[in-house]
Amino acid sequence: MHFAEYKSIISPQNNMNLYRGCTHGCIYCDSRSRCYQINHDFEDIEVKKDAAAILENQLRKRKGISMISTGAMCDPYIHLEEELLVTRQCLEVIERYGFGVCIQTKSNRILRDLALLQRINEKAKCVVAITLTTYDDNLCRIIEPYVSTTSERYEILKECQRVGIPTIVWIDPILPYINDTEENLRKLLDYCIDADVKGIICFGFGLTLREGNREFFYSKLENHFPDLKEKYIANYANKYECYSFNNEYLMNIFSSVCKKHGIQHNIDDIFHFTKEFSKNSEQISLFDTTN
Repeated sequence: MHFAEYKSIISPQNNMNLYRGCTHGCIYCDSRSRCYQINHDFEDIEVKKDAAAILENQLRKRKGISMISTGAMCDPYIHLEEELLVTRQCLEVIERYGFGVCIQTKSNRILRDLALLQRINEKAKCVVAITLTTYDDNLCRIIEPYVSTTSERYEILKECQRVGIPTIVWIDPILPYINDTEENLRKLLDYCIDADVKGIICFGFGLTLREGNREFFYSKLENHFPDLKEKYIANYANKYECYSFNNEYLMNIFSSVCKKHGIQHNIDDIFHFTKEFSKNSEQISLFDTTN
């Protein structure tokens, strides 16, 4: 861990990444890609010094209230958060100034802040986004070794349902030859249905690989799935988008199940919902599930 000086915490697009790097160890992590210019060991977390104070200064100067998104690049609930409380402190600032938040994580550490997120949702708007990749907790421990299991993430969704916080699920990525099966998809969707998630983001069944994360992914394939590295090289070479050969079949199932259960799956509409500020009572009108 090391600290770094920053002048701002929120990007022009209202994104907030409080850490750079991650200790969850997901074998497919796109944030390892060199294009993001994390110029230190990925597990040597860079912490943005005085993040809450900088955030407060930025929000104090804002003329209008908006949604703030966090977690797309680096999970806000990595292991260090237990000690440093950077995410917690920034959420307290967001609540104090009446802003909304969309927070994405794979960690049940978020439950520590559930009451705070509930207060944000009561005053403004809070959306919790959870990534799911495999229903199989044993496989989860291989491809996402140092993060909450899928069953534990399902419990996050249920807790949010209990306190009235709307949830979004990212089914992403799906690894060809590993978890690109109908059984896996249907069981993940069962979790989503039971937890009454408002929307599911799925760009297709596959993963992205580029310089930086490709090499890491292949090294993990050699460790855990030694017969698959050559399959990936033969079928995908240096492609950025590596879609499962089951992609079309799985997408048809995905769309059909979402429509049947009234779960929003139009990606543009979901992003609009997570980025559009509203008071809690107005949320239902902002999230039409007829598409």
